[in-house]
Amino acid sequence: MVASGVLDLVERFTRNRDDYRSGRYNETQLRREFLDPFFEALGWDVNNRQGYAEAYKDVIHEDAIKIGGYTKAPDYCFRIGGTRKFFVEAKKPSVNLRFDTSPAFQLRRYAWSAKLPLSILTDFEEFAVYDCRIRPVQTDKASTARILYVPYTDYAEHWDEIAKVFSREAILKGSFDAYAESSKAKRGTAEVDAAFLKEIESWRESLARNLALRNPGLTQRQLNFAVQMTIDRIIFLRMAEDRGIEEYGRLLALRNGGNVYDRLRELFVRADERYNSGLFHFHQERDRAEPPDDLTPGLTIDDRPLKEIIKSLYYPDSPYEFAVLPVAVLGQVYEQFLGKVITLTSRRKVEIEEKPEVRKAGGVYYTPTYIVDYIVEHTVGKLLEGKKPGPRGSASKLKILDPACGSGSFLIGAYQYLLDWHRDRYVEDGPEKHTKELYQGHGGQWLLTTQEKKRILLNNIYGVDIDPQAVEVTKLSLLLKVLEGESEQSLVRQLSMFHERALPDLSKNIKCGNSLIGPDFYDNAQMSFLSEEEQYRINVFDWRSGFPDIFSGDNPGFDAVIGNPPYIRIQALKEWAPIEVEYYKRAYRSAGKGNYDIYVVFAERGLSLLNGHGRLGFILPHKFFNAQYGQALRGLLADGKHLSDVVHFGDEQVFESATTYTCLLFLNKAGTPQVRVTKVDDLADWRVSGEALEGAIPASRISASEWNFVIGKGAKLFERLSQIPVKLGDVTDRIAQGIRTSANEVYVVDLVSQDGDLISAHSTQLDRHVDLERDALSLFLQGREIKPYQIQPSGKAVIIPYAIRGSRARLISERDYKETYPLTFAYLNENKARLEGRERGRMCGTDWYGYVYPKNIEVMTNPKILVPDIADRASFALDENGDYAFTSGYGITITSHTHESIKYILGLLNSSVLDFYLKRVSTPLRGGFFRYFTQFVEQLPIRTIDFDDPTDKARHDQMVALVERMLELHKRLSTAKIAHEKTMIQRQIEATDRQIDRLVYELYGLTEEEIVIVEEATGR
Repeated sequence: MVASGVLDLVERFTRNRDDYRSGRYNETQLRREFLDPFFEALGWDVNNRQGYAEAYKDVIHEDAIKIGGYTKAPDYCFRIGGTRKFFVEAKKPSVNLRFDTSPAFQLRRYAWSAKLPLSILTDFEEFAVYDCRIRPVQTDKASTARILYVPYTDYAEHWDEIAKVFSREAILKGSFDAYAESSKAKRGTAEVDAAFLKEIESWRESLARNLALRNPGLTQRQLNFAVQMTIDRIIFLRMAEDRGIEEYGRLLALRNGGNVYDRLRELFVRADERYNSGLFHFHQERDRAEPPDDLTPGLTIDDRPLKEIIKSLYYPDSPYEFAVLPVAVLGQVYEQFLGKVITLTSRRKVEIEEKPEVRKAGGVYYTPTYIVDYIVEHTVGKLLEGKKPGPRGSASKLKILDPACGSGSFLIGAYQYLLDWHRDRYVEDGPEKHTKELYQGHGGQWLLTTQEKKRILLNNIYGVDIDPQAVEVTKLSLLLKVLEGESEQSLVRQLSMFHERALPDLSKNIKCGNSLIGPDFYDNAQMSFLSEEEQYRINVFDWRSGFPDIFSGDNPGFDAVIGNPPYIRIQALKEWAPIEVEYYKRAYRSAGKGNYDIYVVFAERGLSLLNGHGRLGFILPHKFFNAQYGQALRGLLADGKHLSDVVHFGDEQVFESATTYTCLLFLNKAGTPQVRVTKVDDLADWRVSGEALEGAIPASRISASEWNFVIGKGAKLFERLSQIPVKLGDVTDRIAQGIRTSANEVYVVDLVSQDGDLISAHSTQLDRHVDLERDALSLFLQGREIKPYQIQPSGKAVIIPYAIRGSRARLISERDYKETYPLTFAYLNENKARLEGRERGRMCGTDWYGYVYPKNIEVMTNPKILVPDIADRASFALDENGDYAFTSGYGITITSHTHESIKYILGLLNSSVLDFYLKRVSTPLRGGFFRYFTQFVEQLPIRTIDFDDPTDKARHDQMVALVERMLELHKRLSTAKIAHEKTMIQRQIEATDRQIDRLVYELYGLTEEEIVIVEEATGR
């Protein structure tokens, strides 16, 4: 229902429409008289009547900065908790918004560059909403990307539609995000980060080719440095222009005339004089340890590539509005950009290749801003509690580190948090007391002086990265953050006051080196034995000499360590960094055994870098909670009670375009008595409202054993079940993985027909039918064909050239195999070249026809319970006669001294109770799936039977009878042809399943309340 105030506005506009549409009525009057009250009716505190601190104001009224003839900021920015949600661009009513292309293009440039999905263009007479994910083009019509258009006369009719999306309440409930997603264009969207990445990647290629051509003495390393620095410097100056810090069009003027690089170099030198940044460091200076850039001033670059780059950065060729492009978005672009490197072939041909660590990790994982903010708030924010600002305040002593800083996103987040915190504390204390730290902007808002922003940056922010280019990007991002909100006038005023250059030298804060490898590396590896390339790759870093002030005194170390460490499995790392792998094994407890991932080493290193009261906050995979390789790290953290908080995302996906199961891990160096656990089942809800399941676990219960973190109303039941002494692992001989042939296209064949002892089958490798001996084959299953109580025939068989003797499988000799199975041997021999080529020729020998990894073959011929490795519910089936070989699953054989029937155990395993339990110890995957790996299923609590107790024995026998009925019903279902018959059998299966569940409830002694918990959790 439309607010009465809006109807009054509509009535007033109607009465005086001609006056408002005249050129005399300006935007300022429109905003004050119509737009401010319009958005107040939508629940926004437009004029900050609540008195929120600057960082948390609902609405920011931007100053109209004119640069190069264009306004460089939208009129309103609407925010929630300091986060931009949408822009509003106001025009006076004399402008025709329905057909005039210029205002729409201007708004779309703002919002697209700021990476906002929706924004509003209005003169009150007209209200237009644009999908700002569609890249703006100057020739677009005003209607392009417009998804809602409402004239003021229709506000009453459309008010609910507007309020449902753009009211403050709607945004808090997530309706805005839902609407943005539902209205997303199917085609034509190109978000600013993806577009800008494509742009700078093209610059890299053109500059690299030209530099390599014109400077034949450049090495590959020098070429990468020169290209990166040239791009960084151009971007910095262009962003400074749009923000009013540099004269607009200065770079553009270079396109007129020749010798572009010579004149560009002059701009770089002048920037050095003005900014004092390592980005423009060309001359040795006193008190600057970092050596100057002696390379790029002497290079030759043709005019053409530079002119093309500059042209693409200006209107109308550029869709970018650098005044509103967030530094975080620039970091996101650079994070992807740094994933590739320029290489030079022997003939000096330029190629752009993905770095091996990125290729092995499956891509670059850029951390979303909301995750950065959460980690910063729960580390830096906690540390700031009770502290005082200023040069002498305790906050100035905080040292914050990202040990794998990449493009600097976490350091930017921490720095922004510190800037906001300092400004708010100064304003609370009284701005008149802090004239060196504060000044008042045009809109009356209090801002930190450049000097204070520099002081905070140099005092508090530190980073290390192994990649020198990443180090330069981090510096660039931080320097741009220093200049954010400044103009040429504000800088000149402040610099003349403090007699300083505009930017700090970050060479003592942001270092290049290997966070994991210290100088002790050379105790076991002589430098002379390493190639120059290996030394550069390893990039040894000494923390004590790198940050001497931080690692001295009574409490050495950092107060906060934050970040998103690399995720690379050790098997992949061995391929291109074997020397480092050996060092990790010696130097780190977490790398002592197993196929670990490098992030566990970063967690151990991060903990060691903290001072006695320090806090760590990382986003990393939660796989180490349950994986065998995580045992050492779990033990390390448990021993010191370092684990303080966990935010577990389960199967929710934090990273775009990557399936990675993550958590937020918070550590406390001093130790903590309990662990706070948050389980996020709906990431969108958690982002908007913080809604999630929360609980606490005593630190004393955390050990090196697997971490399951069961909280909520099922926690007590889980705890009680976990106390049952007998586990599945205690009643089994083996829980074995399926076979791995390393050449399924040869060994696995599709069955066509059978004639006596011969099988006709189709070979994928040969793409034709072949005849094979029946006894040389076993029926073959994949995990997806294993269902609860049922095996769905795959129509496939596998050649197993092994003989089973006792508990061991032995490869049948070539002579015996050829004699016993001549047709099958001939088939294998026809594929000999393919089989010998496995594992880079490892199988070139007498065992050429065997499996590369001949494990668990003897299990294939035994009676066993089968389970797929991944399933959405308990899916245990019975291979009663050992008929099936399998892959992508596990075979469970029961010990001979187990008195319970295998069918009794099968019933327990498929029950809701044990599925409830497994889903609390297993790893969740997307789509509601879970892993049923050995390490998880072996933990399942088995209710054993007292066969001397007639009641207990009767329960056992009842279970066996129910399972036998279930197996028979599934057999009948698989052969049923008539729909009614199938339906009838399916109903009987469901009824029997419920009977089994009820019996299991009785066996495990569940209360009615616990039964409800199990059934709600399993959905059965």
